[in-house]
Amino acid sequence: MRQALVLAAVLLLGVPVARAQAPAPAAAPVVLESVTPTAASARVEPESVHIGEPFLYQVTLTHPKDQRYELVAPRGDDSPVELLQQTRQRQDGTNDATTTFGLRFSAFELGDVALPDLTFDVATPDGPRRFVLKGKSVEVGTTLPADANGQGAELFDYQPPQEVPIRSWTLLYALAVALAVGLLAWALVRWWQRRPKREKVIPVLPLDVRVRQSLDALKREDLPGRGLVKDYYVRLSEIVRGYLGERYGFEALECTSFELMTHLRKLPTPGLPEDALMRFISESDLVKYARADASPETCAQSLAFGYDLLAKTYVVPSPPPTPDASGPRVQ
Repeated sequence: MRQALVLAAVLLLGVPVARAQAPAPAAAPVVLESVTPTAASARVEPESVHIGEPFLYQVTLTHPKDQRYELVAPRGDDSPVELLQQTRQRQDGTNDATTTFGLRFSAFELGDVALPDLTFDVATPDGPRRFVLKGKSVEVGTTLPADANGQGAELFDYQPPQEVPIRSWTLLYALAVALAVGLLAWALVRWWQRRPKREKVIPVLPLDVRVRQSLDALKREDLPGRGLVKDYYVRLSEIVRGYLGERYGFEALECTSFELMTHLRKLPTPGLPEDALMRFISESDLVKYARADASPETCAQSLAFGYDLLAKTYVVPSPPPTPDASGPRVQ
């Protein structure tokens, strides 16, 4: 009787423990609602390529200005094509915006190869949405001529590497030549280190000339026109910060945006357009760190601010005083 009571108590105590250890049901995956752009077009250039040859797949989406389309990188686990590079450009119009995606693929399968469907994450005022664009196809041909089989140039599969022993003195000759070249290089280095050195003084260009040359070089490269908006603002921000640090005597390149403005407010900076500088720093930080877009007009205005800042704040240093030649003459 006592054993039966003990067994019943163990069973009653084990029921809550078993329930507590039961795994919680898995959470259902979040399914985003779909959204459709105003217009969508896609084209392949060229439409017929050789195997392994790169080609461009360009997708253009027209959508409301308050939406942002981001491409989800296609996975190439079992795909016959490989993604080599992708670019993104956005241009805002009066009512709508146009986002263009350029994807450079290469195909490794002959015939009519289907490109993968493209998935876009869409940021809207009503929350995140998703858009899927059906992939197009591209004709992939072989690089062999039409009479390859008759000429004995048929395509074979890859073969594993095989060891082929060859008796040759080439390795010993190469080692001897390498040793002689090494000794000659060592002798030249020793002579170069012991030669009498002449100090060459290179005159440093004035600050405004160097800054204007840097701005002109950045303008000629036309980075925004090539879709490199972030690189453009990184270069332009370094030019402006380097000029401010050298002009007012502090390390501006290592300062945060807040530290930069704090340093400038403590120094006498006549003519400094503080409001315009704050807008430029804010816009640069958004592009560099938040991946914000900037139109070509905005990029041109930022470059014009660099020239305007140089014109308003640079002061030509006064020439060093010359010794007075008018003095008592000794006769």
